[in-house]
Amino acid sequence: MYPEGVPCWIDVQLPDVEAGKRFYGGLFGWTFKVAPGDGAHEVWAYLPAASGTPAGAAPDVPSGASPGTPSEAPSGASPDVPLAPVAALVPKPDGRMPTVWTPHFATPDAVALAARITAAGGQMITTPTPVGDLGTAALATDPEGAVFALWQAGTHPGFGRRHDPGTFAWAELYTRDTKAANAFYAHLFHEALFGPDADPDFGRAAVTEVFPAEMPPHFLVHFGTEDCAAALGAVTRLGGRVQVPPFDTSYGNVAVVTDNQGASFALLQRRAPEGRREAPQEAGQERQLPDDLLLQGDEGREDEG
Repeated sequence: MYPEGVPCWIDVQLPDVEAGKRFYGGLFGWTFKVAPGDGAHEVWAYLPAASGTPAGAAPDVPSGASPGTPSEAPSGASPDVPLAPVAALVPKPDGRMPTVWTPHFATPDAVALAARITAAGGQMITTPTPVGDLGTAALATDPEGAVFALWQAGTHPGFGRRHDPGTFAWAELYTRDTKAANAFYAHLFHEALFGPDADPDFGRAAVTEVFPAEMPPHFLVHFGTEDCAAALGAVTRLGGRVQVPPFDTSYGNVAVVTDNQGASFALLQRRAPEGRREAPQEAGQERQLPDDLLLQGDEGREDEG
């Protein structure tokens, strides 16, 4: 299973899932199948498993995990090709809800993590709820209101493929107070972000680095691409739009776009050699080292006691 604090799954809530299938299928080459046990509502997106990966094995997934090859091929795919799940498209149950991509962070115990979230100043939107035998899901906000999900794996560990073109590549939290965000997420996910074996794909940045000051704090899911300019052309041809033109970051070239229903996401073209960026610092902000963040997390646990 994915270690706690690692982004392990993503989904998007859409008013029209069929339109979403046309958009993302055209952009990333995804094929689709009704999610396990979900009737005709949520669909999962698939890409072929990495070359040489046998059916049922999960490329780039920790040892012991398996994405579960579908019992029948998704639409447009050959039944002989092993497939890996990469994302979910979910119909919005309420039109007033936002059309948005949401990252899910792995946890071995969603109930315990939910308690830590509320103790640290976050809120639970939905409490941990079993999703059949697939796992347990919950939805939360951090102290500034940015929404994220929790996933405690059952038979579904999460991504069967990631860090490749057309798959999850990075999650960036755009926040008003990067110092507070660093302290909150270090308290929850210190080992995944700053541990000795950490290789994080989750960063924090000030909202005003990319967006207008009035933009609320939020997570932005990034998908990998080998050619950002070509991908932007495909976005517009498929009915999406460019929200923020390409700009350079320490982890690659990024453009922010929306799909044909208004869900924002980013396209990320990595530079070689691939790098990970530290949490950016606001002007005049004292640099925080991992030990400082760990200390803040320890202080939070003492306050809870």
